[in-house]
Amino acid sequence: MIVLGIETSCDETAAALVRDGNTILSSVVSSQVADHHVYGGVVPEIAARKHLEAVVPVVRAALSDAGLDMEDIDALAVTQGPGLVGALLIGFSFAKAFAYARNIPWVGVNHLEGHITSAFLSESTPGFPYVALLVSGGHTSIYHVLSHTECELMGQTRDDAVGEAYDKVSKMLDLGYPGGKIIDDLARRGDAAAIPFPRAWLDKSSYDFSLSGLKSAVRRYIDDHPDYADRLPDIAAGFQESVVEVLTYKLIHAAREKGCRDISVVGGVAANSRLRFAVTEKASRYGLRVHIPPVSLCGDNAAMIAAAGFHQLESGRRSDLPDDVYSRAKTPMGQKHR
Repeated sequence: MIVLGIETSCDETAAALVRDGNTILSSVVSSQVADHHVYGGVVPEIAARKHLEAVVPVVRAALSDAGLDMEDIDALAVTQGPGLVGALLIGFSFAKAFAYARNIPWVGVNHLEGHITSAFLSESTPGFPYVALLVSGGHTSIYHVLSHTECELMGQTRDDAVGEAYDKVSKMLDLGYPGGKIIDDLARRGDAAAIPFPRAWLDKSSYDFSLSGLKSAVRRYIDDHPDYADRLPDIAAGFQESVVEVLTYKLIHAAREKGCRDISVVGGVAANSRLRFAVTEKASRYGLRVHIPPVSLCGDNAAMIAAAGFHQLESGRRSDLPDDVYSRAKTPMGQKHR
């Protein structure tokens, strides 16, 4: 089955063609970073307008890259939420019209489910059940993944998401947007031990996270040190090490509690070089197998939506014309709470 995936949840307009949920035939992403950079973050109204301009050209490019025509598409999967409602509506409305005109099945996909499924788009894939750490601009969660269509939420952030914290700290330091890559690159030149920022463990037996206190600690350091600009690499390294240590510990601890041999790290922050190294190094001590998508599949993309949609369609799920997008209410993959 060839599935056309469409993703417009935030500031990337993406389309991809995926065969049988695991083979990427094409993947095209049109980024809006340059449009939002001047504002220091994503402006929802601008994002929606840019999606409207880009969605048709991006789908055409995906078809061209795959060497396929519209008639070759068997089904369609589109991000239904969570995300920016105006942005979601562009892709979701396009998908409805496309599927209705072609008379093919289509399904709305939870964006988080797409990220979790991205672990299956590489050569090395996890075996069920496994534990997934989902870290992005809007989400920081740990899941016990039972199948392609069911997972258990083990813990999540109580305040800021990791990506959000990176962006806010970058803004405090006048480094620009988006903050994730900027801080990651800057931290490589710094000494993580030079400025020991606090670790927000909450409870080491819990899988919840909190980033607001760490963000406040960086703010206090800046306010207390007028010469902070001379220590930017150390600040970046210290902040990042605090984040990575907590994320890595809780992911490994969750896997050991559940008796899983496989773990994955997915979402935009999974592109972070320090997190990728730390998880891989720590997991090797416990004999755990690590699955992290290539950087191109960590951020928002439509290949993961097409792959997740394939499994939903295979399970018999379908969407209908009255269906609507959602900003944050839904949960992924038949999710049940721990």
